[in-house]
Amino acid sequence: MVHVVNLVVHTELYEILGVSVTASEDEIKKAYRKKAREHHPDKNPNDPEASQRFQELSGAYEILSDSAKREDYNNYGLEGLAGGSGVDPSDLFEMFAHSGFSFAFGGPPPKRKAKDSTIPYEVTLEDLYNGKQVKMNMEKDVICSTCNGSGAKGNAKPKTCVKCDGNGFIITTTPLGGSMFTQGRSTCPDCQGVGEKLREKDRCKKCKGKKVVSEKKRHEITIEKGMANGQRIVLHGEGDQVPGTPPGDVIFVLQLQRHDAFERSGNDLLAKVQITLSEALLGFSRVLIKHLDGRGLKVNSPPNKIIKTSDTIVLKGEGMPHLHRPGEKGDLYIIFSVEFPSEDWLQTVDHQALEKLLPPKKPELDPQPEVVEEAKYEEGDFVDVRARSFPAGAEFMDQNFTSQFGEGDDDAWTDEDDDEDGPECSQQ
Repeated sequence: MVHVVNLVVHTELYEILGVSVTASEDEIKKAYRKKAREHHPDKNPNDPEASQRFQELSGAYEILSDSAKREDYNNYGLEGLAGGSGVDPSDLFEMFAHSGFSFAFGGPPPKRKAKDSTIPYEVTLEDLYNGKQVKMNMEKDVICSTCNGSGAKGNAKPKTCVKCDGNGFIITTTPLGGSMFTQGRSTCPDCQGVGEKLREKDRCKKCKGKKVVSEKKRHEITIEKGMANGQRIVLHGEGDQVPGTPPGDVIFVLQLQRHDAFERSGNDLLAKVQITLSEALLGFSRVLIKHLDGRGLKVNSPPNKIIKTSDTIVLKGEGMPHLHRPGEKGDLYIIFSVEFPSEDWLQTVDHQALEKLLPPKKPELDPQPEVVEEAKYEEGDFVDVRARSFPAGAEFMDQNFTSQFGEGDDDAWTDEDDDEDGPECSQQ
């Protein structure tokens, strides 16, 4: 008689590292190093979940890099690692998910706080430049004052959940094919992971057995001058309350809206300003742009300076305030584009007189090509060219912007070098 043995394959830790159950020690080490660099909290300062993911990676690697622990895990799962230690397996799962994967099986896991509440909050560039105080009403769960978080009426006591036997979770199996299958855990649907239940008649009338009630509270947050897109504002301890657990935090994550006139690059600002052909040739003295605080910035162009499209000037100290040092500011870069007159204007002037004022036209090629064919003049749109396969380099269509921070005459204007592929801005 042939005995068929069902093999249970525990895969949770392998999935955390992104390797197969048959991975070698070297593959496990490489996968851990790669993911640890990717999810390190220092590289993800605005991600409240980064620390927990990093702890889970470290815990998974600590087990799978040790041949004895790996064998116990392969055979018995996380429960096997706690064997003989006197700790309930569910405690080990809690330690793994929330406390940095401690193997101090002899004592209880440290008490963790409740889950943080992360709220995206849209801000304008004006908000980040000038600073802003925001008042808002928020709703959160607080411990029921009638039952003090027990969920019960009077002296009633909850009963152990029959479905999960008080564990708060149930074991689920998923076939892998043949005689192999995986085991996993899911929250008990009957007790919602608590491990015990109250009868309907024994539940607190105020909270209906939920242990918490909703409460509205008014909060005020400060958006400081110089804050950045993605920055977090944390209200410590203002998250939902859970019985027996310190409350979590409320975390506002700033989301910068697109601005019509300015683009931010660190502490610097970029703006594109359109000038007329006469201004490009003869100069100007006017307010070029309205700043984020409402001020108009007047600029006088130097005499005998011809301004070309993509020429760039820098207005020192007119950029974004430095965070925590609002007296210090970055710079404002202005990129010019020259607006040519309309065809209607051209019909109103004397062409011969205009031609005498303008530089001469380019002469014909000398010597002329042996074969010259007449080509039809037809207007087109380079956007259509972009949509097709085009053999030229990426700079072919973008050459107007490649020099926006560097090239130009050294006299009169103050230009500074920077990356060639800086972000584009809307025109003023």
